[in-house]
Amino acid sequence: MGELRSAIKNEELLLYYQAIVDMKTNTIVGMEALVRWQHPSLGLIFPDEFIPLAEQMGFVNSLTLWVLDRAASQIREWLDAGLNLTVSVNLSTRNLQDEGLPGKIKEILDQYRVSPALLTLEIKESFIMTNPGRAIEILTQLHNMGVKLSIDDFGTGYSSLAYLKHLPVNEIKLNKSFVMDMLNDGNDIIIVKSIINLAHNLSLKVTAEGVETHEIMEKLHEFECNHAQGYFINKSLPSNQTLPSLEKSDWKVRKAPLRY
Repeated sequence: MGELRSAIKNEELLLYYQAIVDMKTNTIVGMEALVRWQHPSLGLIFPDEFIPLAEQMGFVNSLTLWVLDRAASQIREWLDAGLNLTVSVNLSTRNLQDEGLPGKIKEILDQYRVSPALLTLEIKESFIMTNPGRAIEILTQLHNMGVKLSIDDFGTGYSSLAYLKHLPVNEIKLNKSFVMDMLNDGNDIIIVKSIINLAHNLSLKVTAEGVETHEIMEKLHEFECNHAQGYFINKSLPSNQTLPSLEKSDWKVRKAPLRY
């Protein structure tokens, strides 16, 4: 825990990015930012191993603000290079309890001259259920700023439908547990198709995680899923490797307008 607290100061944290594809155009339109800890003796540590520690320490708000700062900086770098890419950042339970979060995010976006529309915040539905009243209040403020909001791991909680109509969200992300084996499991394919139809009827977009094969990509396209993310497109990589990797593939990358 002591080492984690000093990880930011020692520049041991870094962001990896995984591409998100628009399925209508086969164009990379965004990236999900995934934090990693490059520990000096233990090597690369994944967030599942240290985010719970950050939660216990009350350190996760500082960690999230660091991720948001780096993500906004990366968006600006891509814009300056002529690329129009959104970046998705995960929020935790404690983040949704921080009344000052919207103001802090606005400061970061203003600092890097980044449009709020290029930032997507992902929230697990289980986090929303922890304190739905406070969560809806914070999410409404962020929505009014123009930040995009996404419910992560949709379908794995218990109160999705009850709250979905009240949440000011733009998209839901299909949990990979339903997507990865959907061609071999009739129940999974029914769930995936039903969630996509439900979301579209509520004017929400859908991103499918865990897309690992061309066949799954084709089936999701048939179901009119909006976006796809997974190893079939690319694995998560540091920012300096992400675009070179995609340039070797057949994916196009969305270009930026002349001015922002």
